[in-house]
Amino acid sequence: MSAMSARLPPEIDTSRPHPARMWNYWIGGKDFYEIDRQVGEQVAAAFPSVGDVARHSRATLGRMVRHLAEREGVRQFLDIGTGLPTHDNTHEVAQRVAPESRVVYVDNDPLVLLHARALLTGRPEGRTDYVQCDVRDPGRILDEAARTLDFGRPVGLIMFGIMGNVVDDGEAHAIVRRLLHALVPGSFAAFNDGTGVVDRKGREEAVRIAVEQGSTPYVVRRPEQIAEFFTGLELLEPGVVSTSRWRPEATPFGMPEPVDAACGLARKP
Repeated sequence: MSAMSARLPPEIDTSRPHPARMWNYWIGGKDFYEIDRQVGEQVAAAFPSVGDVARHSRATLGRMVRHLAEREGVRQFLDIGTGLPTHDNTHEVAQRVAPESRVVYVDNDPLVLLHARALLTGRPEGRTDYVQCDVRDPGRILDEAARTLDFGRPVGLIMFGIMGNVVDDGEAHAIVRRLLHALVPGSFAAFNDGTGVVDRKGREEAVRIAVEQGSTPYVVRRPEQIAEFFTGLELLEPGVVSTSRWRPEATPFGMPEPVDAACGLARKP
């Protein structure tokens, strides 16, 4: 990333790690800075399965988006906390099934904005857009997403690995309720976040290390707490489960091991 440094806008702080860039490091991407690699390695030493969490989360996101596009006929997606572009981004999965799909990405890392301009270009039949905004401002997210999405039609709301950054439970639930309220019946919510049930001690130590180095605070929630975000919605099978266990692809090696994250996909009735 050093070759880009001279062109970076001043709001990109390369002296502090950022969750989106560390996530990119853990899934084997290349869009991170030295501080993200250093802290990412420290986190992985304390919490060795963080790479598995990241990779399974990415794979499950693809399966959920594909299900919504193929089986549920969803043609609009609002992906909040998208992170840095990598393989099988939401618009690529959705537009592979339905080229007319529209996707809006939301993230608060200005580096994601730089990459979004270059990489998040969809099929000409559909549309992709990017909103640089924090999840704590759902009103602005909805207003800006309305440039691309028709909120009078069903939308697939995607919130993968983002609500753990909102550490207050009341605030987190208020944000999700505000977003869901804007969606018409027949819309869907895909939710995934860390749990700490497999290795809570390691996860807590990893969060401590990242925060001490300047990263965003993060709180883990138990699977039953994550299920509460789906209150009032109709959960699709298999419900809220370990992220690696949500309709995994068939392999000769059996069911994947649980990871320290839980997810679910639900319909707004």
